[in-house]
Amino acid sequence: MVRSRKRGWLIIYIKKQWVYANTKTSTVKNRPCKRCGQPCTANGHDACLGKIPNAFSACCGHGVEEGFILRR
Repeated sequence: MVRSRKRGWLIIYIKKQWVYANTKTSTVKNRPCKRCGQPCTANGHDACLGKIPNAFSACCGHGVEEGFILRR
């Protein structure tokens, strides 16, 4: 089984789609951050991070792992 995390939530890949492991519902609908409870901003940015100039990937870790930022 392929597993990952999305905003702190465990997700799994089954039947050609990513679903939340605890409910088996699609990850297309975003959940709030598991750690802080904040939803994405109106622009779709992670509320824990906001907008980071020149970043193409970033994660605060959501209490699961060490955070990171990848910049161009």
